[in-house]
Amino acid sequence: MKSQDFARVLDELAAKKEPFAVATVVRIEGSSIGKPGFKAVVSKDGKILFGTVGGVCPESAIAEMAMNAMRTGKAKTVKVFLEDARKALEGIVKSQTEDEVHVETNCGGMMEIYVEPYLPSERLVLIGQGGKDDIEDALVKLGKLLDFEVIVIDHMPVLSGEPDRLITDLDYDVSKFEFNPSDSVVVLTKGERDVAVLQALSRKKARFVGLMASGQRVRDDIEALRAKGVNRDFVEAIHAPIGVDIGAVAPEEIALSIMTDIIATKHGKHLPHKPLVLEASSTGAHQRKTN
Repeated sequence: MKSQDFARVLDELAAKKEPFAVATVVRIEGSSIGKPGFKAVVSKDGKILFGTVGGVCPESAIAEMAMNAMRTGKAKTVKVFLEDARKALEGIVKSQTEDEVHVETNCGGMMEIYVEPYLPSERLVLIGQGGKDDIEDALVKLGKLLDFEVIVIDHMPVLSGEPDRLITDLDYDVSKFEFNPSDSVVVLTKGERDVAVLQALSRKKARFVGLMASGQRVRDDIEALRAKGVNRDFVEAIHAPIGVDIGAVAPEEIALSIMTDIIATKHGKHLPHKPLVLEASSTGAHQRKTN
């Protein structure tokens, strides 16, 4: 494998913002086609795009490990035992860890393979209303500092920092935007377009949707969403008003509370919010979150 070809493949995948994994043989024992330093690039759907770790048998097992690493975002070292049919079956039955794989082949050796996922930056999507918004401005800077790809949908933003992508079409239809399941979306529409934007987002898949608003406006918006028949699970999952309770006052502090909320959600954590009690309705009374 030529190092320049390997680097070219990685650069092409990174440019397309596609997740991939690199599997590298780091140690062997006994007989093995793969040798230390052998590498394979694995696509998000488990295909070997480039290189090899030593043939079809170990690669089929490593492809599964690579896809799992891309799902979790965590690298791992895997032991692949290259055994005859009887030993492979015994090994599968006795194995107590998912970091060991027993493959039926006649090589008779063992390979240690380091599987490392490469994932594109997660996206922070800010939906603004136009004009000067110090919180929006602070979120652009803080999002980029935290290695998010920052996308701003705002027809007339006033920003001191430059987002990675800026959509300035007047009256842009958010339903046309291709959201990713790992996206974090912050709605900064200041009342006028809250319901329309949230209704469009309810038809998309995003890990985090938050609304910057006062308690009263949150109540009004949620009741309007209910009246329009928006999916109840989506409505109850909205972080509104957005941000964790850190006593934030200044725009930069509020932006920090919002990004803390986003990061906590990313890692499956639930940090304290001030309670916001909604009035009882046909769907019942619910507790919401606020900063």
